[in-house]
Amino acid sequence: MTTVAYICLGVAFLVAGGAKLAAPSWPAQAHELGAPGFVVPFVPWVEITVGALLCVQLGRPVPAIIALAMLVVFTGLLVLRLVQGKHPPCACFGSWSARPLGWRHLVRNAVLMVFAVIAIAA
Repeated sequence: MTTVAYICLGVAFLVAGGAKLAAPSWPAQAHELGAPGFVVPFVPWVEITVGALLCVQLGRPVPAIIALAMLVVFTGLLVLRLVQGKHPPCACFGSWSARPLGWRHLVRNAVLMVFAVIAIAA
């Protein structure tokens, strides 16, 4: 179960980071979500790095802890926008997630956080 959690979480982070890099609109969408400008260029690279470390299970449990922390921050930002009544494109997976922000995005992040907790607890 632990290996599955690491790999599922790692693949999600790899896909998210890669999709952001492939989407020219991602930086603008990230700003629209409220991401600080100085962080935006680094997010995809951090996601790819963390995702790769999770997939190969190197440095356990540190990458899972970092992934959980990132998910908490991302989810907090999504909740803030939803509470404000704003529904910009999610941009979580680049152009693959251009649908307006909604509560389903929180459910997805919650599932990913469960994977992170399982990976950390092992």
